[in-house]
Amino acid sequence: MTPAAGDADDFAAAGRDMHALVRELYPICRSITGDGVRATLARVQREIPLQVHEVPSGTPAFDWTVPREWNIRDAWVKNPRGERVIDFRRHNLHVVSYSVPVRARMTLEQLRPHLHSLPQQPDLIPYRTSYYREDWGFCLAHRDLESLPEGEYEVCIDSTLADGHLTYGECFLAGTSRDDVLFSCHVCHPSLCNDNLSGIAVATFLAKALAAAPRRLSYRFLFIPGTIGSITWLSRHEEQARRIRHGLVLTGIGDAGAFTYKASRRGDAAIDTAVRHVLRHADPGHAWRPFSPYGYDERQYCSPGFNLPVGCLMRTPHGEYPQYHTSGDNPDFVHAGQLAGSLRALLAIADVLEHDATYRNTQPMCEPQLGKRGLYGAMGGNGIRDLEMAMLWVLNLSDGGASLLAIAERSGLPFGTIHAAARLLLAHGLLAPQGENTALRQ
Repeated sequence: MTPAAGDADDFAAAGRDMHALVRELYPICRSITGDGVRATLARVQREIPLQVHEVPSGTPAFDWTVPREWNIRDAWVKNPRGERVIDFRRHNLHVVSYSVPVRARMTLEQLRPHLHSLPQQPDLIPYRTSYYREDWGFCLAHRDLESLPEGEYEVCIDSTLADGHLTYGECFLAGTSRDDVLFSCHVCHPSLCNDNLSGIAVATFLAKALAAAPRRLSYRFLFIPGTIGSITWLSRHEEQARRIRHGLVLTGIGDAGAFTYKASRRGDAAIDTAVRHVLRHADPGHAWRPFSPYGYDERQYCSPGFNLPVGCLMRTPHGEYPQYHTSGDNPDFVHAGQLAGSLRALLAIADVLEHDATYRNTQPMCEPQLGKRGLYGAMGGNGIRDLEMAMLWVLNLSDGGASLLAIAERSGLPFGTIHAAARLLLAHGLLAPQGENTALRQ
């Protein structure tokens, strides 16, 4: 289900539903291409109107080329007794993603260069890839690696690497404005929950919630393989990309950590301000990081030729928790409550983007008398003093230059309170839209 604004029970239920989706998608072996991506997108299609696109191998994408498609059916290593000591069917992280087909017998000494483990985390299976260099390999817990006896091993990787397609999904929710808000997540990791599935689940439920609400802005959701997916989409949609006014890459938003926001390349874009404002009120322990050209797909959207206002919202940053890119990133590592909190924060950010606008005070010569209009001291309940202060701030700063978000930032009040005050003032003729502003007319 999707939550109503401010309904704690609905958010809790949505968190449980998102976690159930994470668990359902967890066993699928995804990579940057292949049937695992298709299966994942097909499941998301049951929730939202997702269009699935196929781009042929060999298609140019700026300085890149869409790679050949990889699929895998089975893989294993059998010890000298014929026992499967490494088994893709037990965990899909056991195979290096994009491993070429192999069927061979070899000694442990010959096999060792193709085995990857984590000596510092001896019980975890690492995640490794070989996307753009033909190779093969297996990953296993270091404790298991150390227990392998000498002798002859049988190795099998039943995979294909052939011309095919790169697959991605796109959900577009049209608004009354041609301005787009982008939400992007990656669908290229196998059984990893926080770094992959949390972003997919929250993006799916965010799209469901926004689809059910009136919209001024248009929203574009991309479910793409990391790096090559965003590069391919941008290379094929340069005109649409120019309409993106705000954007977020969503990743790692289900763990127990506080929020971390990585700013856009611009650093002072409206999305940067909106996220900072929402997190200041929702998560005082959040961290703020400047843009750097390393990370997730924000580095493609923020490349100098596009320089789109796209930041990255996460919880604990990639590489800074021990479960990152290991079998420890499992369904127990992500939490329904954290997924729900991420969805709540994103809906609050969307609300700011939807309703931020600039107005002018129609009676700027001194303060208008609010009492005779029933706007001052006439409303009971919690928060009335904040609402009264918000009206004074809006009247004072609405000179045609300051937006509602700017007023919220300067006043220290939540955007929702400033927005509510502006609606009251507009209804009583004390505010007027500036220029083409229509955010509060709806």
